[in-house]
Amino acid sequence: MKKTILLALIVLSGTMAIAQSSKQVNWVYSAKKVADKTYEIHMTATIGGDYHLYAQDAGGDGPIPTTFNFTKSPLFALDGTVKEKGQIVKKFESAWNHNVNYYEKTVDFVQVVKLKSNVKTTLAGKVEFMVCNDKECLPPADVDIKVNIGG
Repeated sequence: MKKTILLALIVLSGTMAIAQSSKQVNWVYSAKKVADKTYEIHMTATIGGDYHLYAQDAGGDGPIPTTFNFTKSPLFALDGTVKEKGQIVKKFESAWNHNVNYYEKTVDFVQVVKLKSNVKTTLAGKVEFMVCNDKECLPPADVDIKVNIGG
């Protein structure tokens, strides 16, 4: 009985830590038409408290970089890679024993998408990310991406 309760507490505390990670970053997605059949998809992260979110190039081994994985579709093509717009911080972190790259407060990730015809569709996928502060790192989180484009 005691082992069952202890195991339940360990699982519950692990679940709470994972939930905390995604609660530290609020993601907002939007599409902006920039040319005929061409859209900028903005994936804006607002980072809570004193946490920071690692860049796509987090800087060496250690922190989990922010990674975008989009679901393939015959209706559109990704044009280039995801660009970062924000005030990047490059700093030595003793936890990783090297320089890392991250954002504080907010960062806008932008992916250009070109539709193959005049249709309405959805860009879907996931973003994986990790946040840390000066005291701790929370477990990485995966958050769904869903943005309507076209029309």
